[in-house]
Amino acid sequence: MSSLQAEGLCLRFPENLPPHANLTHEVAVQMLGRAVNLATQIAFQPSYIDKPPDGQIYLLFIPGGVNFPLDGIRYMEHEQRYTIPLPGGRELEVCEARHGFVPLSGEMVTSRVRRRYRLTKGGHPFLVLVHYSRGQSTQVPPALQVQPVRQYPLRQHNEPAVFVLGERQGQRVPPAGHVAGMPPNVGMGVGAGVGIGVSGRPDAQAMLAQQNREMEALDRRGQRERSASMNPAQRQPQPPQRHDEEDDAEELEHISTRTLALTRYRRNHEFMNEVFTHAAFGNNDLPKPSAPYSIFDKGDLEKRVELLTKGVEELQAKSAARRAARDKEQHGADMSVDEVGAVPSIIVA
Repeated sequence: MSSLQAEGLCLRFPENLPPHANLTHEVAVQMLGRAVNLATQIAFQPSYIDKPPDGQIYLLFIPGGVNFPLDGIRYMEHEQRYTIPLPGGRELEVCEARHGFVPLSGEMVTSRVRRRYRLTKGGHPFLVLVHYSRGQSTQVPPALQVQPVRQYPLRQHNEPAVFVLGERQGQRVPPAGHVAGMPPNVGMGVGAGVGIGVSGRPDAQAMLAQQNREMEALDRRGQRERSASMNPAQRQPQPPQRHDEEDDAEELEHISTRTLALTRYRRNHEFMNEVFTHAAFGNNDLPKPSAPYSIFDKGDLEKRVELLTKGVEELQAKSAARRAARDKEQHGADMSVDEVGAVPSIIVA
């Protein structure tokens, strides 16, 4: 399995997802929110992604530390990653790779764009939504036109489908031709019932409505299966079955203590892994705090100090003038008293 993973084998949601010419962040968040419930009810199928068409959407399960699988496209720019805060404390991570092309296909421009979405907060970080579209184009370097990204033909495999979340996490579903509910060439075609506009392109509103109907139908099916498994007494009577099928049903209804303990361990491990993964690989590069006096303008402060200094000097000058005037008045009063006192002494003599 490890060699196949190196060649691009990945766990993919087996149902068809309607294509979108432009996938908005709001729609991506809605799909990722529903994907958690769907992943507990439907097993993911090991398969390849190879030269996807424009508008194609995939739902993948990529554990932490595992690189994104090869998709048959060579990208001229490094993948850019950024996060978008969402209401309720959630956070959406977007990884964008631009200027891609398929070698040996005759493509002369690099215009393919791949965007990956996952909820790092408020969702399961291992569920990844992938969307392929077109963007700005540049000329393909001639030296890279003949260099394939992966080896062809892709190796055949018989890996079974596996449940990635929920109580049945880790359980494998033996392949039987194809997974139930999965049509041939899963993930490569256009969803049934999608409206086509006058220009021949899929209508955006019709695609969104079709996607909502399919996702809601899958949600309802998962809820019915979960309710039936949690309330065996409320199940509708089933027709008589063979003895071996009844034995299998009894084994499924009676969960052993070891299985229950293992399920709890895996669930708690997922919670702890989500916390520590964010602590170790989250956005720890916080910006440096600004200087405490950065809100003040040095030039403005210097002007204010100069005005205050002039004001203080004027007040000091006025105070000195008042003191001088007061001293002069007191000195003149003393002189007049002395002159008045000298007259009687002269007369007496």
